[in-house]
Amino acid sequence: MKQILSYLPEPMQQIILRMTETERNALEEIRCRTKCPLELIISGKRWMPPEGVTMPIFQKEQARHMLQQLAKYSLYTLDEELRRGYVTIPGGHRIGLAGHVITENGHVLRLRDVTFFNIRLAKQKVGAALPLVPYLYQRNRWFSTLLIGAPQTGKTTMLRDLARLVSEGIPDRYLPSRKTAIVDERSELAGCVDGVPQNRLGVRADVMDACPKAEGMMMMIRSMSPEVLIVDEIGGAEDTKALLEALNAGVAVMASAHGFTFDQLLHRPSIRPLIEAQLFERYVILSRHNSAQKNGCRLTILDRMGRKMSATEEMWQ
Repeated sequence: MKQILSYLPEPMQQIILRMTETERNALEEIRCRTKCPLELIISGKRWMPPEGVTMPIFQKEQARHMLQQLAKYSLYTLDEELRRGYVTIPGGHRIGLAGHVITENGHVLRLRDVTFFNIRLAKQKVGAALPLVPYLYQRNRWFSTLLIGAPQTGKTTMLRDLARLVSEGIPDRYLPSRKTAIVDERSELAGCVDGVPQNRLGVRADVMDACPKAEGMMMMIRSMSPEVLIVDEIGGAEDTKALLEALNAGVAVMASAHGFTFDQLLHRPSIRPLIEAQLFERYVILSRHNSAQKNGCRLTILDRMGRKMSATEEMWQ
């Protein structure tokens, strides 16, 4: 938390410090919008300050100062980050950026006048994927698996822990470690800073950071000979082509995709061929609890035909 607070204006730091320890531990996003009040997201919902406490307004000069801090007062070093719209800071936390976009021939060159920031706190949940192991590992191999869920249902958290389990192995269950390749286009799985993962991924994990998924998958297969390939948020036609090559080459693939249901994915032209070919042997549907009494994620496991195998509740704050 200290790493994150150092980027925020003093009034906003004080608001976060006034939160209870439980609230700070559950904090997911810190959203700063120029000329708007600070917004804090806990468990997918806006945090309401105590009575008498007013959320500070984020000012334009504060936005400029925050960007300078992220660039270590040398903006040219952020050229690539300003093109892709986010910065990863030590600890694996990702700061999303938005503002005025400069384009050339229909392509984004960079962001200018950054006035919106979304600090997404990286919280590795070691052991989150353990309930999935009996369904995803059988007969001495990992099944190719697609995680499906809406935003903020825990897809990246689950996929990150699966990567760790594959790379480290599970000695008390006699599961050996495997060569694991991670294509981390958005620097969220590994949270690399200067090429070094900030999250625990195990000793047999190789990471291709900030690389387009389709290209990264092919590069990893050619150069790192993985047994299991991990990739987050597939969706484009190029991703599908690369995945088909990987799966047909005998590499197990664990990936995630946006969606609310399995049937919804069948209507996505880029993903439907993967489902129809039954190349994924397991599907995991993640959904978030909406009740006030429960806070966490519900996991539903389907087989390669889309038939329900089990439903469990894995709770985390």
